[in-house]
Formats: sequence, C-alpha cells, structure tokens
Amino acid sequence: MSPSAEGAALLAVLEEARARGFLGPGPVDEHVRQAERFGSRIDELRARGALFARAVDLGSGGGVPGLALAVADAELTWVLVEAGERRAAFLHEAVNTLGLADRVSVRWGRAELLSRDAQLRHQIDLVVARSFGPPAVTAECATGFLRRDGYLLVSEPPHPEEKRRWPPEELAELGLQPEGVVRGIQVLKQTRPCPERFPRRVGIPAKRPLFH
Repeated sequence: MSPSAEGAALLAVLEEARARGFLGPGPVDEHVRQAERFGSRIDELRARGALFARAVDLGSGGGVPGLALAVADAELTWVLVEAGERRAAFLHEAVNTLGLADRVSVRWGRAELLSRDAQLRHQIDLVVARSFGPPAVTAECATGFLRRDGYLLVSEPPHPEEKRRWPPEELAELGLQPEGVVRGIQVLKQTRPCPERFPRRVGIPAKRPLFH
C-alpha cells in the first residue's frame, strides 16, 4: 500500500470510529494531527538516544494515537489496550483493514490487569495515552508496562490547570520522572521499574489516586 493509500485508509477507519461513537468530535484530520504531535516527541526522544521497539496505546478507543502512529512508523510494534469490548472489536477490524496485523495487536481488558501479564510487565519501551484519565490514574496504569528507561507520553489539555499536574515527589513512588510538556505532550521517564504493588487492583487508582 502506498503512503497516500495508507493515509486515505487511516482516515476512512477513523471516520468509521467517529460514526460509531468511539472517537471524539471535530474533524478527523485534527485527531491525526494530535497523533503527529506524539510522533514528533517520539522522534525527538530517539534523537536523544532512546530506543523504541515495543509500544502500548493505553485506552486506545477509536485508534488515536495508536493506529495513526502505527501507520506512520513501521519501526514500532504496538499493543492497543482497550477495556471496552465493542471498541476492542472495532480495533481488531481496523488493524486488519489497515494491513497492520503483523505488528499491531489488540488486548481487551483493564490496564491494571494487563500490566501484570508476564509478556507485558516491564517489557514495554513506550506507552502513549490520550484522554485515558487524570494524571494519577494514567501514571499508575502505565507504569507496570514500562521497562527501566522507557517513556510515557501523555496528551495534555489545551489549558492545563495552574497546579502541577505531574508532581515529581509523588511520581517518584512509581519510578516515573516528568520531563516537561512540548507541543501539548507531557513526557515522563521510567527511571526504575515500578514497585510490585503497582498498579493496585482494578478501579483503585481512580477511587484512591496517589495524588490530585
């Protein structure tokens, strides 16, 4: 499939995702542009020496940014993590439609449980998250996947609150270190594997967040 054909196929898939209610409002092109901002941050980290082979899209939903990044970057193998059964089924369809089944898989389930799967725990180089949840929930659900020196990239709201969304002291408990926001993407580095107790049981990260 040519690059132009891949791009057209991706847009068609995302239009279908929006029609099914799996993708937020607004032009599909804007969703793709947000995925491109993730891609730019990934490229910048690679330029600094980061090595990425296996990636997870946390709460993949309608496929942004995971599907868009998989189409744009053939070097990464992706796991799309989705707790919603219908969304996960759609993602399976989309992966096959886009011809990505050799390097993109879909896992239906809660991140708190999947991050304890022996094939995923501390095995992932990169986790991306868009609209997954508040910072404390996203950080705790992502950290179990990441190997030491892996990275978590999170889409930030257009106008974040004045208070610190990613407090270094509390994140240190998870082994994460925030590196700052560029073009709306927050970067956090996994400086050491998270302690075995994280993430906590399903639902607990949201009910009793580590920080606010």
